[in-house]
Amino acid sequence: METPGAATLHENEPHKNDIAQRLNWLRAGVLGANDGIVSVAAIVVGVAGVTTDSGPILIAGAAGVVGGAISMALGEYVSVSSQKDSQHDLIEKERRELLEEPEEELEELTAIYQSKGLSAETARTVALELTEHDALAAHLSAELHIDETDIVSPWHAAFASAVAFLIGAILPMLAILLPPENIRVPLTFVAVLVALAATGAIGAWIGGGSKMKAAVRVVLGGAVALIATFLIGSWLGASGITA
Repeated sequence: METPGAATLHENEPHKNDIAQRLNWLRAGVLGANDGIVSVAAIVVGVAGVTTDSGPILIAGAAGVVGGAISMALGEYVSVSSQKDSQHDLIEKERRELLEEPEEELEELTAIYQSKGLSAETARTVALELTEHDALAAHLSAELHIDETDIVSPWHAAFASAVAFLIGAILPMLAILLPPENIRVPLTFVAVLVALAATGAIGAWIGGGSKMKAAVRVVLGGAVALIATFLIGSWLGASGITA
């Protein structure tokens, strides 16, 4: 029976980098949804403290949804673009060093594998074989922990962040607009805090932390934001400033 080559072994199993990237995307999605829930809920609850009219609440909420989604997308785009530019600079620097100082780079790679526990002879052999196969990839992985083919697109990150925010923002909008006026605020409080507990627990599960502690922290923070904006809205409404 033919023995499969190394390249085909476990080809259907996810690699560590793939799993890490998916978890990072999932974590970013959870955080984006959490931001959408809290920020939009705070806006609509604050306006509801001033008036029970659905019109102003809808307008303020819609403005918060659109502005928040664009802000999230822009922030993610700028952040990932900076990261991408930095990675490209490091890759080009490493490529240039390999062309100008190949022997020094080989010695550096050998020293890296020696520091990981390999003998000098084995480390030299590994460094030589990896250099012959793909010198740039070997140095990027060993020195910088970068995969040239695994650089996140700023556009993808911006889109994902905006979508996550929009998904999170749907809940407070529905909770404040659909119920009767006399229960819309308390129902929004309950719906938002339950959703925050869920996102906090999911985020902790992704990161391997305590789901209970994370949920409590997020719920407390969300409750403070909702109470503060509602009280401010109520005070502004009662003072006549908004009249």
